[in-house]
Amino acid sequence: MLTDKKIIALAKATLKLESDAVAGLSDQLNKDFIAVVQLIHASKGRLVVSGIGKSAIIANKMVATFNSTGTAAIFLHAADAIHGDLGMIQRNDVVILISNSGNTPEIKVLAPLIRSGKNPLVAMVGVLDSFLAKQADYVLSTKVKKEACPHNLAPTSSTTAQLALGDALAVCLLEMKGFTAQDFARYHPGGALGKRLYLKVEDLWSGNAQPSVGPEAPLTEVILEISSKRLGATAVVQKNKLLGIITDGDLRRMMQNKPRFDLLKAKDIMSKSPKTVDRETMAVEALTVMKEHNITQLVVTDGPKYLGFVHLHDLLREGIV
Repeated sequence: MLTDKKIIALAKATLKLESDAVAGLSDQLNKDFIAVVQLIHASKGRLVVSGIGKSAIIANKMVATFNSTGTAAIFLHAADAIHGDLGMIQRNDVVILISNSGNTPEIKVLAPLIRSGKNPLVAMVGVLDSFLAKQADYVLSTKVKKEACPHNLAPTSSTTAQLALGDALAVCLLEMKGFTAQDFARYHPGGALGKRLYLKVEDLWSGNAQPSVGPEAPLTEVILEISSKRLGATAVVQKNKLLGIITDGDLRRMMQNKPRFDLLKAKDIMSKSPKTVDRETMAVEALTVMKEHNITQLVVTDGPKYLGFVHLHDLLREGIV
């Protein structure tokens, strides 16, 4: 049984070995890395990333990163490739084979087949005199001094190095492509970050009720409108033009300050300069306005025309807050 102190010591040693492995990659970057970035950027085909075992898992993650940052990529398992899936590789594709040893049986079969198809072959490899390294057109070194595994056997530092080098490729490529935050949002429409970049107020308010009363509406009608629509406020409108807003807070303050309120009308208690937001405004900008003024809803307008309300709950529901 390991003591608490030993557990922490082993964890720290693992993190140190893996961080050293990633840091060591900087000194291994060379002209081949530059050439590979330029090759992929200029390619008219896709990027095919392949490996076996733990390297295949890293290859899958790399493909996900490339696709999400504007570089079209597919994953090809090395074992499947030599059993029928080699046809996935098309004429203009660039192929990256990932292998720490560069000498596994599947890699030894696959590498010559890729070369025979005249596809550019990039080796991401830890052993620089391996079979794979000698077969490749370009070699990206992921050589590490030691695996984090106490027995120096389980792929740990080496797979971390592969992952980091894949990220370095992806970042260089997205910069070369001029990939923007808006591009990222287009590829990640379901994520919170993507929604912050593309979601507009008009995407939110239309699902809400549209509480409104006329300026001459009695207080009972105002209260019923606010209660029934459940947005904590109602607009005061005339011929669909916004005149003001009444919130439930306005009602509470009015009841505290007015000895007689049975004869009051909407126009008597409304705020005449409510905070509004245009339907085309980005949702994240609406959130900023709410935070600045410590309010939970905004009136949505189209010029002078009243459309409805956008509420803080709408932003919470979409994960923008």
